[in-house]
Amino acid sequence: MLGVSLVCRRKWPAAAVTVAIAHRSSPPLRRGFRSKAALESLQALVAAADGGEGKPSLVLYNYPAFAGAFAALFAHLYHSRLQIPSLILPFSSVEPLRVGDFRSGCIETCYLLDFIGHKCFAEELAKVIPRVVAFDHRQSTLLRTSKGIFPKNVELRIDTSKNSARATFDYFSEKFTEEKGYCKEHEELLNPEEKVRIEKIISYIEDADLRKWNLAGVKEFHIGIREARAKLNSVTNPYMFKQLMELDADDLIARGNFCIASRQGAANKLLLNPFKIQLGRGLYGECLAVRADGNPELSHELAEELSRRSAAAGLRPIGAVIFIQRGNLKMCLRTTDCATDTSVIAKAYGGGGKPSSSSFIIRMDEYNEWTAINLP
Repeated sequence: MLGVSLVCRRKWPAAAVTVAIAHRSSPPLRRGFRSKAALESLQALVAAADGGEGKPSLVLYNYPAFAGAFAALFAHLYHSRLQIPSLILPFSSVEPLRVGDFRSGCIETCYLLDFIGHKCFAEELAKVIPRVVAFDHRQSTLLRTSKGIFPKNVELRIDTSKNSARATFDYFSEKFTEEKGYCKEHEELLNPEEKVRIEKIISYIEDADLRKWNLAGVKEFHIGIREARAKLNSVTNPYMFKQLMELDADDLIARGNFCIASRQGAANKLLLNPFKIQLGRGLYGECLAVRADGNPELSHELAEELSRRSAAAGLRPIGAVIFIQRGNLKMCLRTTDCATDTSVIAKAYGGGGKPSSSSFIIRMDEYNEWTAINLP
């Protein structure tokens, strides 16, 4: 079963607490965010509000960003611990929710976490919801909002010095402290042990979000946390908040180190059998290549090492990795030389990319011409 939880006051009907939608067979990474489950949860929110006390909050968070997911966690903790009715939904540019979906009149406040929406989304939302509070940390958002005029009931919290997760945590922690008289058993949003552990995770996420990459082990951390990205949809994963609370930065760094070592070991095996190819049948020179069928995720490491080996062998400083992808033969090109542009080759064959990294689909007969140099 897929669950969409509504945090409600005690007097709300028990039927309003959870909306259960029958699971349908679908691809594991399906991202239909204006889904039947999301729309039915909104309908349930309206039905519950009709017989409840006060108007609920709606929380929309940027998916699949970790800053958005952790911001949603803090919103969840605030509303649940103070027993304030709320509904939390992921928001994505892939089939996004529409302003018209919220024209029920029952929502008091809408929080936009780690985004402000496309075009005039926040402004249009403010016409049907009395209060809209938006958090973001991007320079592009700051530039965009500085040029616009927003309604008085839109509260923009754009802070480029800290990411949206930290800003949201600070915001709801302060609000919680103000309201703790109604819930005396919880003096803070997080207990001391939780706070230390979660703040360390937020620091690592923030280090990348703000493009600093200063913290020790930050690369390994982001490799270790990568697999959790598929779990950041609160509609399809009713355990999302519990899973986020259980994460530990040191464990994630260790997992990242293990992944790097494993990938390097697999890459080293493939690098035992490099061969030459004539790029564009020799028009673009020669370089070293390997086949990586079944291991496309290693293409970056493999091609960079091949680029260095090609340069050392007097060939063009390019590495090529070839593998079957969805029935097609794909070639990835990488270079460690800033004066070399691999995208010129990729574009000539219908592909694209950056100067240092590009790819394209190559016909088998063409590939055979490129590798004919290895025939006896």
